[in-house]
Amino acid sequence: MSKKIAILATHGFEESELKSPKEHLEQQGWTAHIVSPKAGTIKAWAEKDWGKEYSVDKTLDEVSASEYDALVLPGGVINPDQLRTNDKALSFVQDFFKQHKPVAAICHGPQILISAGAVEGRSLTSVNSISIDLKNAGAHWEDSEVVVDNGLVTSRTPEDLPAFNTKMVEEINEDQNL
Repeated sequence: MSKKIAILATHGFEESELKSPKEHLEQQGWTAHIVSPKAGTIKAWAEKDWGKEYSVDKTLDEVSASEYDALVLPGGVINPDQLRTNDKALSFVQDFFKQHKPVAAICHGPQILISAGAVEGRSLTSVNSISIDLKNAGAHWEDSEVVVDNGLVTSRTPEDLPAFNTKMVEEINEDQNL
């Protein structure tokens, strides 16, 4: 069955954390759209310097969560910091939770989930530097390669991408609300 996945990102996303999940989703025969606040391109951060530019498929003004089967939130330091203060981005994320659709977030990506009010009482992981933020927001944080909590898939760093990608696809395939 063909599925459509939204990858929410803006300038400063960690390149591997968008590129690897996107390629993995497309290998399943699924469509993966890069959704961003503005049209055009967004520039990646590639470990220690700026990376490539990626074309935005849809803007937040053009989409709704009901059009997608799941959501992916790549990390990077700049990307989540920008998105977590964008009301349209937060509303988009919240709608996936309201519709009980799978959400996958890696590295700093869970910062967006804090601002969206989606972590309280949930088990998840992230890059260690935001673990206190997640705990303060009511999450049960653990230092694991990948954590799954009722459709929410989280991982720590690019090194965890193989496990993250595998679990993300499993959760999307298992979701009964699609």
